[in-house]
Amino acid sequence: MPVHKNVYRKNFTLIIIFLVLISVTFVVALFVSYNLTAKYVENEFASKKIDVLEQTIKPYNDFFQNKIPEITSYQGFLDSASAAKYAASVFHDYAFVKKIVFYDVLIGSKMPITIRVNNLDISVKAIFQYWYQNGKIHGARQSRPADESDFKEMGGKLSNFIAFSDTSRVSSQDELFKTFWDVKPDKITYTNILRREDIKIYRELQQQDNITSASYKQNMVTFHLDPYLLKVKNTRQELYQSVSIQPVVYDPIDSEGGKLITEVSFPGAFSDYKLFFSSQQGYLTAEINRRFMPIGAVVLLISLFLVLIGWLIYRNLNVNLKLFKLQYDFINNFTHEFKTPVSVIKIAGSNLRGDGELTERQRKHYGKILDEEADKLNELMNKLLSFTQIENKSITIKKEEINVDDFVSRYTDTFKIKYPDFKLHCKVIGVHTFYSDPVLLGSVFQNLIENAYKYSHPQKKELNINITHKKGNIVFSFIDRGIGIPKVELNNIFKKFYRIENQYNQNGSVGLGLAFCKELVNFMNGEITVHSKVNEGSEFIVTLPYEN
Repeated sequence: MPVHKNVYRKNFTLIIIFLVLISVTFVVALFVSYNLTAKYVENEFASKKIDVLEQTIKPYNDFFQNKIPEITSYQGFLDSASAAKYAASVFHDYAFVKKIVFYDVLIGSKMPITIRVNNLDISVKAIFQYWYQNGKIHGARQSRPADESDFKEMGGKLSNFIAFSDTSRVSSQDELFKTFWDVKPDKITYTNILRREDIKIYRELQQQDNITSASYKQNMVTFHLDPYLLKVKNTRQELYQSVSIQPVVYDPIDSEGGKLITEVSFPGAFSDYKLFFSSQQGYLTAEINRRFMPIGAVVLLISLFLVLIGWLIYRNLNVNLKLFKLQYDFINNFTHEFKTPVSVIKIAGSNLRGDGELTERQRKHYGKILDEEADKLNELMNKLLSFTQIENKSITIKKEEINVDDFVSRYTDTFKIKYPDFKLHCKVIGVHTFYSDPVLLGSVFQNLIENAYKYSHPQKKELNINITHKKGNIVFSFIDRGIGIPKVELNNIFKKFYRIENQYNQNGSVGLGLAFCKELVNFMNGEITVHSKVNEGSEFIVTLPYEN
């Protein structure tokens, strides 16, 4: 029917549009998500360097904040032996310290190396140098430091602090750092922090004009550092292919073609150096792909989910369209089935009511017509009513003993009279009687025999019925030489209102015959199957429980 073809065509067009839309959305989503992932990775490449710096510089911070201030705990009484032990612990825990210079300082006394600031003498009693080499700690006393500027600068700051600090309050961290620390590139000098009572004593020494014999010990230590001995901890190996320590002035832009680079400077004594990060573009691409895979999988799952929803909607629409077509065909065919007998009855009734005289033969003829057409209407209504009753389980099986030969002969003889050109053969093997409902089973016989005649070629109207007893069942086999059923239709022929379009269905078929047979057989706890080849014939097999 043209109307249904247009509906299916429009439906197919909508499917194509939907799939194209989903595909385009899927591609766009992949493209956008990949670009966003790439941008995110590039942003991380520029920002996560701080994480690597923090982990790399962590030993230096611990050394600066915890290990160096331990010197204050000695309160100036650090000697060469205890200084050696302290140096050994530093070399063991902090590999970037390459040399330690210990100054045994006296306040208020003059030595060969002395500075006088604010009327206070600060001198060096002894100098010891410690270094680590070949797994051993080495130490040596020096007569003079290699660089006196460290001592002079720290001595000047110490003298100024003694002279001008406010002893009525605790000094701030900023004041202490400026006085007792001296941080320079690759070098940190530290002297132990004075107590307020010590400051008062030293201030009294500043105020005395004459030199006294009293002197007080103070410790000063200079740490020489090597930034290249820092252990680089690349905690973001997925981003940074190479991380190295370079001078701040290092600029490889001209020689790093095809690489992404970034850098971050070290703090404090390592301020002349930086962490230099570089990665090949392909290295970052691999990370981008790795992070994109879960996102792509989620996008794919969402797309497949949408396709699944679309397919379910389409399937439901398709089922509804098919159901509508079946119902539409059913109404048309059922109307036709009713219309033909009603028309014939109307014509016969009009002739009977006519003014003309009818002969006895004519009256009998019209009476026969009315009787036959009324039987057709009754049979059609009974079939539809019985089908509905079986579906609703509103009837019961009335089992009786059935003589197989008599039962089959009754139907074969009837159809031989009804269709003289119909060749019917029956073969019963191993069974004589069984229990079942003869009315329901008779309906199955009548429908299958009727179909065998209806869907056979004029010269091949032939049916063989074989009845056997197999494994506790009685098996009825109906073998015809009809037009056959296409393989693709075998799963549909037992559906209600379903009709195969062929030349033998043009005169109207409600599509209830085989569906009615299946419902009857199932209702009797049996099974019906079919084997068929086009233009060769079909075999319907009805299997029922054998009860004797």
